[in-house]
Amino acid sequence: MSDSENTYYGYDMCIGGYFEMPTADARKLLPSHLEPLEVQHERSILAITAFHFNESMVGEYDEIVLAVVVPPMVEPGKPLPKAAFFPFMVGTSTPESRAHAIERWHLPHYMKDVDIDFAETDDEMVVTVSDEGQPVLEMTVTSHERGAAANTYMCFTVDPEDRFKVNILMEATHTEHEEESGSLTLHEHPMTEGLTIDDVNSYPFREEWYGKGLQTFDKMVNF
Repeated sequence: MSDSENTYYGYDMCIGGYFEMPTADARKLLPSHLEPLEVQHERSILAITAFHFNESMVGEYDEIVLAVVVPPMVEPGKPLPKAAFFPFMVGTSTPESRAHAIERWHLPHYMKDVDIDFAETDDEMVVTVSDEGQPVLEMTVTSHERGAAANTYMCFTVDPEDRFKVNILMEATHTEHEEESGSLTLHEHPMTEGLTIDDVNSYPFREEWYGKGLQTFDKMVNF
């Protein structure tokens, strides 16, 4: 769904975790005009986000996003984003969603369909990503107090000729906490290249879980 200014995606769920990673890895993954946001000296932030989209311009699909967290741009008259991301790898379950995100948002993708499984039990969600049976990652995010939310995020992308920024609004029932009760297992795979796996924390310092809701992309701009 889109209009002249905005693009809309309906989702059944969005699960995210923020994990400490080596700043040396983050700098290698980022373009030169972006800096990693450190949580402590030489430790930056790997953000992993999984979606099940139930409504979009290209139908229903699953998506996994691996990104480095960077400082947001401060824009007069607009709310400060909760976080700003540079996605360095995206995986999707359909070729149509992949082509759409590359053309519209200049997002870097693993160029094969991946399997993204969501398993909800009690107060946790386990997201498992695999590629023709080869494991890529497993992330567990746990629930906390829930409430209605309308949160703004910022995303930076690049292509060989230019660099881009887009603001994203997430509207849904939401839970967020820093209880460090989730987990992450990364495997050697083309999607995790660039990460020193043994030096990425196996638990998130922050967890987010959105229920059924709407994701709105503003018009992408050059900067």
